[in-house]
Amino acid sequence: MSEIHFIVEEAPEGGYVARAVGADIVTEADDLPSLHSQVRDAVHCHFDEGKLPGLIRLHITREEVLAA
Repeated sequence: MSEIHFIVEEAPEGGYVARAVGADIVTEADDLPSLHSQVRDAVHCHFDEGKLPGLIRLHITREEVLAA
């Protein structure tokens, strides 16, 4: 695997939740710099040596609601 993708959403209680696409990896953090570290750690824990993806892509989404 050359790269792994994560969908990142803002958590309702604050912070961020990242879910991998195609792998059973979920992690969360209070801010984006912490999330970067948590995602790297989770990927290293999930994959065996020699199987680590070369890139981690984060697709960050944010929902906003506006009054009409």
